[in-house]
Amino acid sequence: MLKSIFTWWNGATIGALFTVWRRGVFVGSDDMGNKYYEAKDDSDSYDKGRLRRWVTYSGYAEASKVPPEWHGWLHHTFEEPPTKEPLKRQVWEKDHLPNMTGTINAWRPKGSISRGGERQKATGDYEAWKPE
Repeated sequence: MLKSIFTWWNGATIGALFTVWRRGVFVGSDDMGNKYYEAKDDSDSYDKGRLRRWVTYSGYAEASKVPPEWHGWLHHTFEEPPTKEPLKRQVWEKDHLPNMTGTINAWRPKGSISRGGERQKATGDYEAWKPE
């Protein structure tokens, strides 16, 4: 309870939840548990005639956790939410993954300090620059 009062990074705060409850209508949720809302009217909108849209994150608030179809809806690229009009997926598209930088799941290439710091020896095709 105290986390939701004082921290914004652990999901929505009490104030944000109250605003969404009072001003918004639930539109849908994604596979990661994020919930999406749209304003009931344009009274607090930045552009008249255009309804505000919100996301409340499940867990840590990280913008890269929003999948492309919901990102497009949030930014008014798509008029209809993915629950009504799903985004067509191409066969070559991969599933959406949030940015893992800074977490234990981050990608660590060979030679990085977090992987032991050992790199392969240079192959001889590289010449260091020397000032003349």
